[in-house]
Amino acid sequence: MAKKKVIKRKTSTKPTSKRSARKKTVTKKTVKSTKPQGKQRLQKVLAAAGIDSRRNCEELILDGAVRVNRDIVDELPAFVDPQKDVITVNGKRIKFADKVYFLLNKPKGVICTNSDPQGRKKAIDLIDCDQRIFCVGRLDIDTIGAIVLTNDSELTNRLTHPKFELSKTYEVKLKGRIDGDAIEKLKKGVWLSEGKTEKSAVKVIRRSHTESVLQIVIRQGLNRQVRRIMARVGFKVKSLKRTMIGNINIKGMRIGQYKKLTISQVNYLKKITSK
Repeated sequence: MAKKKVIKRKTSTKPTSKRSARKKTVTKKTVKSTKPQGKQRLQKVLAAAGIDSRRNCEELILDGAVRVNRDIVDELPAFVDPQKDVITVNGKRIKFADKVYFLLNKPKGVICTNSDPQGRKKAIDLIDCDQRIFCVGRLDIDTIGAIVLTNDSELTNRLTHPKFELSKTYEVKLKGRIDGDAIEKLKKGVWLSEGKTEKSAVKVIRRSHTESVLQIVIRQGLNRQVRRIMARVGFKVKSLKRTMIGNINIKGMRIGQYKKLTISQVNYLKKITSK
């Protein structure tokens, strides 16, 4: 059997930083690549095995930490068959862990990233799980409520893809009494720096001269979208809670409590992102 060719990273004669060189290599190669039949991108396979995020897995590849069938692979794109190829990272063969899915009622003051230089409390710290898990999307540090955590990178990518428009339901408490004109603007969409937001479903739960509580359903995932659209119609958000993701809700769950998603709930998330 012929020895497989070791893939070398090409170097540029133009002076540049190591990180910049990596980014140029990844971007250039990915655009022109064609996926071989029956194979998957190496970084996708590594992420699915719980090694790290896709972006960080790309860095591991470019650093020469990954071998496929004993050969170093340090260029992108790279494609593998996870059922047939032997893939190692820093000398250890990757293993595919069972997929796990959790729903967390996130408390205020908790962030939705896997690392934080400031050492703040993370959502993953609240889940008792041996697998490497991560949040599906994000809630800002001041927002409480529903967030899904999993080690299923493929489902995560689909759930956060804009084309699937997964609905998210929020309960928002505003300072002051909101009027009908402002509610109509929210329903029709308002202009933000990214453009006009899509239509929202808005329901008044209660309101007084000093405070208004609304239920709002959005299908976009713009950064701090609910807070920004409320500010756009002249209202400051006092508190914000996500109550539902699609038809999955946190009813009966205490703040900081989590539970495993049921098989039917997982299948629901897969079904709505398979169209």
